[in-house]
Amino acid sequence: MSDRPRFFDDLAGVAGGAFSALAGVKEEINTLVRSRVDEVLGQLQVVRREEFEVIRELAANARAASEDAEQRIGALERRVADLEEAQTAPAHATGKATPDSGEATGWSGDSSAFPN
Repeated sequence: MSDRPRFFDDLAGVAGGAFSALAGVKEEINTLVRSRVDEVLGQLQVVRREEFEVIRELAANARAASEDAEQRIGALERRVADLEEAQTAPAHATGKATPDSGEATGWSGDSSAFPN
């Protein structure tokens, strides 16, 4: 009977060693699978999630900046149009000649004033 407890101790030691070995094999398999998946993904040129999120954020920032620039350009165009209108309005109201009317040069569009 004294051999029986020792047998169970040896059996428990072997089982514990087997579990340790299996855990090591599991880790090794995980490492091999992960490296193989990374290799395949690299060949397929697949983007990782983190990289995708960064690019998506950059695109959203660029879109917002573009919309802001469009609004600012629209406001500047309206301001330029208003300033041009304000500049030409006093000339028409006072009857003064503007460079576009032809009155400043004295030419009325009649080509008979030129000799042949």
